[in-house]
Amino acid sequence: MTTPTNMTKKFGVYSTTLALFLTGQAWGAVCAPADRGQTFLSSQESGFDQQGWMKGSPPPVEKTIRLADGSFWRFPALRYSVAHMSEFLPTTLVNRRNTATTPLEYAAGVPVESITFTPWGHDKPIPWSAGLLETYTDGMVVLHQGKVIYERYLGGFKDYHRHALMSVTKSITGTLALDLVHRGLLDESRSVSHYIPELAGSGFGDATVRDVLNMTTAIDFDEDYADPESEIWTFSAAGNPLPKPPGYKGPVGYYEYLPGVEKKGDHGQQFGYRTANTEVAGWLVARVTGMSVADYLEARVWSKLGVERDALFQVDEKGTPFAGGGLNMSLRDLARFGELLRNAGAHKGEQILHPDILNDITAGGDHPAFQRPYHDNLKDWSYRSMWWVTGKPSGAFMARGVHGQSLYIDPENETVIARFASHPVATNSANDCFTLPAYEALIQLIKETTP
Repeated sequence: MTTPTNMTKKFGVYSTTLALFLTGQAWGAVCAPADRGQTFLSSQESGFDQQGWMKGSPPPVEKTIRLADGSFWRFPALRYSVAHMSEFLPTTLVNRRNTATTPLEYAAGVPVESITFTPWGHDKPIPWSAGLLETYTDGMVVLHQGKVIYERYLGGFKDYHRHALMSVTKSITGTLALDLVHRGLLDESRSVSHYIPELAGSGFGDATVRDVLNMTTAIDFDEDYADPESEIWTFSAAGNPLPKPPGYKGPVGYYEYLPGVEKKGDHGQQFGYRTANTEVAGWLVARVTGMSVADYLEARVWSKLGVERDALFQVDEKGTPFAGGGLNMSLRDLARFGELLRNAGAHKGEQILHPDILNDITAGGDHPAFQRPYHDNLKDWSYRSMWWVTGKPSGAFMARGVHGQSLYIDPENETVIARFASHPVATNSANDCFTLPAYEALIQLIKETTP
């Protein structure tokens, strides 16, 4: 029987915790209650403003969080860590370059706190505020027509804090690659090995750029955390920025790992959520631009978007940004990125990203995202350019990360919802039961109360 202890011995505590937070998937079989039979401190009790983590000179042993022993990713310490990742992991800056911040405008008239909604699997509606607490929300910003109609922070998280995006990072990396496709710097029909000869002998070699962006590559890469032989553990060990343990003979860094991924089947036949695809997408961005994915995000977007804070990108031992899950940024800046997408890449009259990227994403994928969706409301979902596409007539699409990170963009209803959370259960199903019906209720309220 495989146990977390056995996997920790083989891969190290950091690799174990990294694998759990990098994917942004971790689907449960059903839309289950949050606790899944476990007992956790409530959202109010577990907030890091209540817990007193890392206070003192030095902090008391029981209030000290560390990377090396994995305590930085255990609940409730998780609630502190997601807002202070640079204290535990090496990062590189995505610099705003001292450009002027574009202040967000605020608009009244949408009584968001008055919303009630019925979570999936529940018989009775609950108040909006109860949904925030149930899902351990750290912060939420809602824009309508580019103006803030709702903003709230909880659990000690502040508007100036940066938060780990987890796999919301994938969608941002995918957007950069998609922009390069539409600008003619990447040909989506070309093979990956055309741009990255180092991958010619790998499972990615004859996959197209589009296969990578849609995660329809046929690669021998599974993300089964119960199996110590799963590729996710090898991937995580390679990306671990800490010194490798004695006797380690595996790859060091993401770019050393990827050439060893093998092919399994035919590309383009079905969707399979695999983090390794996003690392290839990040490598493609780096190869054709001559900049790391972090530096290119800075040059192309972050220095032009009027953001409030520098973003941070976690890196491997060799300084390669973790394209599949390593971004950290403030909540309002994530909302700004969502608004950029909603406006088809335009910001204050400047076309920062190619205008065709919005239509590209909302076109959706050719294969269902869930062959066996755990809820009927997900049966029309697909995946394209590293975004989850809902299949709704409004064209809504979404970036998602474990523990409750989300960026929800509804073009038809001119709405962007940015949310950070630190839910004790990683699986998206623990959050979806509450957040997705809450978003639908919010959109309905906006339609009823705004012109």
